[in-house]
Amino acid sequence: MSAHGFERHDHKRCVATALAEAEARATAEGLRLTPVRRRVLELLLEDHRAQGAYDILARLQAEGLGAQPPVAYRALDFLTKNGFAHRIERLNAYVACTEGAGEHAPMFMICKGCERVGEIGETAAGAGLKAEAAAAGFAVERQVIEAEGLCPDCAGTGA
Repeated sequence: MSAHGFERHDHKRCVATALAEAEARATAEGLRLTPVRRRVLELLLEDHRAQGAYDILARLQAEGLGAQPPVAYRALDFLTKNGFAHRIERLNAYVACTEGAGEHAPMFMICKGCERVGEIGETAAGAGLKAEAAAAGFAVERQVIEAEGLCPDCAGTGA
C-alpha cells in the first residue's frame, strides 16, 4: 500500500495525470469542472501539502479568478463533495485526492516537519472502526483518520 504524497515520483506527470483523470471523470459523471474549480484542483495538486481556503483565494485573486471567499469555498465544496479533494480536519485545509475516484475512507499522514500530507486508502484501522461501530449498532457515515508525525525526508531516512 503506497502512501501517496511521500513517495518519489515525477510530480509534473502526477499533476497532469490527476487533472486528465478528473476531467474525464467529470465529463463521464456530468459534473461541471468550471475553470475556477479546475484551477483550485490544480493548485491543490501543485504539491502534496494541505492548503487553506484563504491561501487558495489569494492565488485565485492574483490570477484574476475571484476575490471573494465564496469563490474559493464553492470550488472546494464541489471538489470535496465529488471526491476530487479532501478536507484535513487537523489543519483546517484541503488536499487533492490521490486515491482516485469512488467512495473511500482514507487515512491521512501529516508531516509536522514539512507539512506534506500523504493519503492511504482504506486501512485496517478504518475497517476495524467500522466493524466495532457496526457491532455497537452504529452506522458510520463518514470517518476521518489523521496521523501526525514525520515523513521519510524529515525523519532523515530519505526513503
